[in-house]
Amino acid sequence: MEVLTAIVVAIHIISAAAIVGGWLAHFKNPTVTKSQWYGTWGMLATGLLLAGLAEMGDGPVNHAKIGVKLVIGLCVFVTALLGRRKENKGEPVSTGLAHATGGMGLVNILVAVLWQDYS
Repeated sequence: MEVLTAIVVAIHIISAAAIVGGWLAHFKNPTVTKSQWYGTWGMLATGLLLAGLAEMGDGPVNHAKIGVKLVIGLCVFVTALLGRRKENKGEPVSTGLAHATGGMGLVNILVAVLWQDYS
């Protein structure tokens, strides 16, 4: 079970890196890239899987943290979806939409790292 969890965590981190990395790579000409789109799918899927694995484990689960990360992840997904739709139609992606995708991805990473359980 530990190996499975480690693999899922690695995919989760790679997905988050695709979101934030795509944002930083196109910071001057903001858009929503395919890597960000696929990263949102990967981040959501592996995040839900990690939450399920945590529930099956013996330790306590911080449901508030999981809920906050899920809401932020859904925001990233929606902004990436809207951005990719515009990109596929040949329309320009608004700066705010592109920065919301990457910025919220970064916020999700910060929540994961900084919200520690010290009980």
